[in-house]
Amino acid sequence: MSFEKGLALYKEGKFEEALICFDQLITTNTGQVELHLYRGRILTRLGKGNAALEDFDLLVAREPYNTDYISDRGVVLHLLGRNEEALSELDRATNLDPKNPYRYSSRAFLKDRLGDFMGAIADYEKAIELDPEDAIAYNNKGLVEEKMGNIARSKKSFEKADDLIGYKPQTSDSLPPIGKESTKPTFEMPDFGASNPSQQVNSANSGKHSREFSEINRPERSLYSF
Repeated sequence: MSFEKGLALYKEGKFEEALICFDQLITTNTGQVELHLYRGRILTRLGKGNAALEDFDLLVAREPYNTDYISDRGVVLHLLGRNEEALSELDRATNLDPKNPYRYSSRAFLKDRLGDFMGAIADYEKAIELDPEDAIAYNNKGLVEEKMGNIARSKKSFEKADDLIGYKPQTSDSLPPIGKESTKPTFEMPDFGASNPSQQVNSANSGKHSREFSEINRPERSLYSF
């Protein structure tokens, strides 16, 4: 087994096979941080939170100021129901990396899940201040505003998100064919494990960066889930 093979299995979503690979690699390369990082992420996706936390504890002990490790550890703590500790870790990651809009979006998402809607909006607004072309932050802020009953503000947030990705709703006086859903872009936040969420250069706007969106048939907006 090689690291490249394990990584390929991980990216293909073959987590059980990837776990076997990384377990074997760690047996012969104990303490190698990259191996523990990916095993921790694989264990998280398999719902093995306590085992994943052991890997992230090791990583944070090795590199206590690595915001990727801290953020990943926070996600695991949340999945284990240890939400105060999880929020504390995301606070720490944000304090160590205050110019990274992703840190605020990550914390906003957790605050939303915990019912702190005002705190979530404040963090999404900070993320947008740092990255005005962050369509995901606009979209997710709109969802929180909608939960709070502020329909006018949520509508503006959704419109801004749609504008940034080039989605223009079609208007028509006729009803759509029965059984045909409207095509809307999927809004997905990147994996919490990335300090710089995967970004693609928009060929229609050279020089501008935006997260990649995939097109699927769907009737409504959705929020990224852990």
